[in-house]
Amino acid sequence: MSTTFGDLLRSHRVRSALTQEELAAGSGVSVRAISDMERGRAKGPQRRTVEALAHVLRLDGAELRALLDTAKAGRMRHQPATAAPWALPPDVPDLTGREQELRLLEASAKAGRGTEVVVVHGPPGAGKTTLVVHVAYLLAERFPDGCLFVNLRGMDARPVPPGEVMHKVLRTLGIAEERIPARAEERAALYRAELRGRSTALVLDNAADEAQVRPLLATGSSSLVLVTSRQTLGGLDAGTRLALDVLSLGESVRLLGAIVGERRVFAEHAAAERVAELCGRLPLALRIAGNRLASRPRWTVGHLAEQLGDEGRRLSALTSGDLRVRAAFLMSYQHLNPRAALVFRRMSLAPGADVTPELVGVAAGVTADVAEETLEELVDASLVEVSAAVGRYVCHDLLRVFARERLVEDESSSVVDEARWRTVDWLLREARAAARVFGPDGSSDNRDRAAGWLHRETSHWIGALRIAHAARRHRTVLDVATAMHWYSDQRGDGALWHEVFRFGVDAARALGSRRDEAVQLNFVCWTLCVLLDRQEAALVVHEQAWAAAVDCGDLMEQAWALYYRSAIERRQGRLDEASAFALRAVDGFEAAGNELAVQFALSNLGLVLHLFGRYAESAEVHRKCVAFHRSRIEGSPNSHERETLAVNLLRLAANLISLRDWDAAREASEEALELARVTQARNTESDALFRLGAALHGQGDTAGAIVRLREAVAAVNWMRTTALVEMLSLYATVLDDVGEGDEARVHRLRALDICERSETAATRALADGLRAALDAPAEARSDGHA
Repeated sequence: MSTTFGDLLRSHRVRSALTQEELAAGSGVSVRAISDMERGRAKGPQRRTVEALAHVLRLDGAELRALLDTAKAGRMRHQPATAAPWALPPDVPDLTGREQELRLLEASAKAGRGTEVVVVHGPPGAGKTTLVVHVAYLLAERFPDGCLFVNLRGMDARPVPPGEVMHKVLRTLGIAEERIPARAEERAALYRAELRGRSTALVLDNAADEAQVRPLLATGSSSLVLVTSRQTLGGLDAGTRLALDVLSLGESVRLLGAIVGERRVFAEHAAAERVAELCGRLPLALRIAGNRLASRPRWTVGHLAEQLGDEGRRLSALTSGDLRVRAAFLMSYQHLNPRAALVFRRMSLAPGADVTPELVGVAAGVTADVAEETLEELVDASLVEVSAAVGRYVCHDLLRVFARERLVEDESSSVVDEARWRTVDWLLREARAAARVFGPDGSSDNRDRAAGWLHRETSHWIGALRIAHAARRHRTVLDVATAMHWYSDQRGDGALWHEVFRFGVDAARALGSRRDEAVQLNFVCWTLCVLLDRQEAALVVHEQAWAAAVDCGDLMEQAWALYYRSAIERRQGRLDEASAFALRAVDGFEAAGNELAVQFALSNLGLVLHLFGRYAESAEVHRKCVAFHRSRIEGSPNSHERETLAVNLLRLAANLISLRDWDAAREASEEALELARVTQARNTESDALFRLGAALHGQGDTAGAIVRLREAVAAVNWMRTTALVEMLSLYATVLDDVGEGDEARVHRLRALDICERSETAATRALADGLRAALDAPAEARSDGHA
C-alpha cells in the first residue's frame, strides 16, 4: 500500500517534534487544514501549501521532492477518471469558521435517496462559492458519477440561459456534440435522461433567479444540487436553505492568521480584531485585507487598521489584485430597480444601524408601506438583512459605506441635503415629543410607546442630535436636550446623557441664554454626580451652573444648583455641608414658589438625615413626601408622580429597615416595586428589589431575600456604584447565612473592587466593612440582620 500525503506529513512532523499548532504557526497553514491533511480528508494540497509546510519541517532535496510528488499524486487520485467527470474549481485550503454550515450541508447530502436541493444565499462577499466548492470536495466520494460546477453568471447583464448550462453539462458528461439537440425541449429531455441514472453533485453557482435554476434540477438518485445566489430564491423548492452570515470576530481573526501567518496576527491581536471589525467580518473583505498584509511584509497590522479606519478610503483599501469589495457590491446594486436603488442609498442617511420602514420612508420620501415592500426586495437581493428585532432591517457595515458612496455618485448634493435634514428633523421631533411625556406635566396615555421608541431608536436620535450640533442648529439641539431631562432620570446611561446635556450647554451659550446655560449645566452636574461617579468634575460644573443662575437671576436654577451641590457633598461624606446646601435648596424652591421642587429638596434633606443616623426624623420627612405625592396621584394619569412616589417609598423603607420595622419596610418596598414596574422605572425597580430583599432578610425569610437580592444585582445599572456595592454586600451576607461562603466571597471582592475605583467617598468608605467581612471567620460574617 503506497504512502499517502497525510502519512508522510505526520511522519515528518513527529520527527521534527512539532505539534500541529506549532507547524500551523510557522507555516501560516491553519491547524484544521493540517489536521485534515494528516487524517486523509485533504489528500492533495496545493504546491504553495506544501512548500510552506516543508520550510518549517526543514525539508529539502529528495524529501521535499517526495512530499511534493505525493501531494501531486493525491490531487490526481482525488480527481475521478473520465468516467466520473470532474469540473470543480480549486478548493480553498484555509476555509475558516464554517464548521456549523459544513455540518448542515454534509447532513443534507446524507438525507436519503433522490435529489437533495440546497440553496446557499447571502450578501456579496460572504463566501458562498468557497463554501459549496469545499463541500463538494469533501463529499466527492459519495457521488461516483462526478462533481460538476457551472457559473450561472447571475450578476452579469446576460445570465447564462438554462439551455447553455445543459449543453455544458452534457459535454462534460462525455456526450458528443452531434448528439446534443438544438431545440430546447429535446435538449432538456436528453439532459434529464443522462442524469436520471447517475449519482452526481451539481454546483450551480451565482444564480440569477428561480427561473434560471428550476429547469436544471433534473438529477438522478442519491444526487445533490448546491445552488448559490445573492437572491434568496424563495420560490425554489429546496430541502435545505442556508443564509450565509458574516464570521464571528474570533473566526475572522483566525482567517487573517491563516493568510498572513498566526505569529504576525498574534503579535498585534488588538489591531487584527480592529481590522476584522472594519472589514465587517465579511470573508471577501478579510481575504483581501489578509492578502494585502501578506504581500506587504513590512506593514504592521495596525497600519492597515488605520487605513481602513478612514471610511472614505475603506472600500478602496479593500482591493488586492483582481479582488475588490466595491466591485462585488456594485454588481448587486446595478441589478436593482430604480426604487430599490433609491431606498438602498437612502438607508445610509439613518444615523444608526437597524432601521424601521417608517424611518426609511422618511429618508426616501415614500410611505412606510412602500418602504417596507422595497426593503423586502433588498432582503431578497441580500443587500439588506432582517434584524433580530421584529419589524426592523439592518445593512452590513461595508454595504452602508457603499450605499453612502452611491448617494454621492448618483444624487445631487442639494437633493441629498434635503433628504438628510428631513430625516434628522423627523427624528429629533419624534424624540422631543416622546421625551416630554415623562415630565411632571406629561400624559401617561402614550408613555409605553414613547419609552419603547426612545429606547429602540437611541442610536438614531442621538446620531441626529450629533448632526444638528455639528451643523450649529442650536435651537433644535437645546429643545431636545431640555426635553430629555425627566426621561434621563430613570433611563439610558451616564455617557449618553453627558453628551446630550453638553450639547445643550454649547447650544445655550451659542444662543446667548444664561438661563438655559444654567439649566443645562445643572443637568450635566447631575449626570456627573449621580450617573458617572465623577464628583470632582461635578463640583466644577456646579460652580459654573451657580454662576450662570445668579447672573440671570433665576431663583429656580439657583435652587437646583444648591440641590445638586448637596448631592455632591453627601456622596463625598461631608454631611454638615450636605445638610446646609439641602436646607438652602428647600428655601430656594420655596422662594421660587415651586411646590413640587420643594418636595424634591425635602426628600434630599431626608437622605442627609438618614446618613446622620437620624432615622426617625428622616422617616418622618419621607412620610410627608409620600403623602404629598400620593395626594397628587389621585385622579391624575401622570406617571411621573408614580415614579416619584416610588422613590420616596424606598427612602422611607431604608429608614424603616434601619429602625428594624421589617413589616412596614416590606410593605413600602412592595408598593414601590409595583409602581416601578408599572412605570418602567428601571433604577427604582432595582432599588425596590434591594429594599425588599433587606426587609425579607430581617423577617427571617432567607430564601425570599436571596431571590430578590439576586434580581436586584442583575437589574442595577452598574454605573450606580454606591447602590451596587450596598446590594452586593447584603447579598453576600445573606449567602453566608445559607453556607454559600464561596459565592459570598466573589460578590464581596467585586464590591471591594468597585469601592477602590470609585471617586465617591461614600462608596470608598464601604471598603473597610468589606475587608473586615472577607477577613472574618465564616461563622462571624452575618449578624442575622440587614
